[in-house]
Amino acid sequence: MTVNLLDLDAASLSAFFAGHGEKPFRARQVLRWVHRFGQGDFDAMTDLARSLREKLKDMAVVLPPAIVADSLAGDGTRKFLFDVGAGNAVESVFIPEDDRGTLCISTQAGCALDCSFCSTGKQGFNRNLTVAEIIGQLWQARHALGAYRHGETQGERVISNVVLMGMGEPLANLDHTVLALRLMLDDDAYGLSRRRVTVSTSGLVPAMDRLRDECPVALAVSLHAPNDRLRDELVPINRKYPLPLLLAACRRYLEKAPRDFVTFEYVMLDGVNDSDGQAEELLALTRDVPCKFNLIPFNPFPGSSYRRSPAPRIRRFAEILMAAGVVTTTRKTRGDDIDAACGQLAGQILDRTKRGTGRTFALQMARHEVAR
Repeated sequence: MTVNLLDLDAASLSAFFAGHGEKPFRARQVLRWVHRFGQGDFDAMTDLARSLREKLKDMAVVLPPAIVADSLAGDGTRKFLFDVGAGNAVESVFIPEDDRGTLCISTQAGCALDCSFCSTGKQGFNRNLTVAEIIGQLWQARHALGAYRHGETQGERVISNVVLMGMGEPLANLDHTVLALRLMLDDDAYGLSRRRVTVSTSGLVPAMDRLRDECPVALAVSLHAPNDRLRDELVPINRKYPLPLLLAACRRYLEKAPRDFVTFEYVMLDGVNDSDGQAEELLALTRDVPCKFNLIPFNPFPGSSYRRSPAPRIRRFAEILMAAGVVTTTRKTRGDDIDAACGQLAGQILDRTKRGTGRTFALQMARHEVAR
């Protein structure tokens, strides 16, 4: 059976080579060729014996998901649409800034959590992505952005940060997510710092504990409400893991986290969760959790009943949090002209309210644009 090497982290790759009678150090050689140098051609792996290269051609491939659309926004944000088979497409977004380059990647085709303000959730859920489909987004983006072509130093990276905040809930695909994270952190692969890799979750408490124990990276939690009543409406998984359980899990996570705080993401919805009183309630809720807040102006999509909080209201909300000594940032909306902004990753979907019907249309549209 042919194995996709992008599915294997260092330990899995070592086991693969051992099972074929090869010495363990071959795994590290191939890991570097595939991930550090972005090489998928075994003939180009020149420090491998010719016999091994021929063997690899028969038993392995390096097969990332194909890029079927590549869109560039006016602000430099770049969105990639990937074909993951069976009519499904997922998206990644590269956000360039003066001091960093952040790639936001997806972990599922669609999302089952159905947060009421998120267009991705409205498209329904199809399946978890494989390790190759998750790490393959980083591999392909590095190629598209010239990182492999020009080479990089440790201090000069085209992609310096990775956030698992794209389509899907990373912790609902925990096994594959952890293997992909290990590749991102491996010095023979991408060599990213734990502080520069962030997993965002809506609050799957048992999986948060597993992530803390197996591969702790920076943590962001999609909070979006200061009480259970409202969060039950906005983030339905709260009905299973309400706020007291979620905040306790955050405190446990910080015992092993690479950062000494949790980032709470809070989408700003006009007249829903943005009052002065709700800001005060939020402070009371999180007072025992070292944290910072990232306020996210709502990005509208067809069929949504929500509106973005006005800019003065967002500023006032932030001022209340900061006056209490809590670090608070307001996310700059990036890439909204190509539907690449936060909460908009659902592909070129004609009707995003028809759950589960948009993915095939998204991929067909992407293929049509590429054909043009």
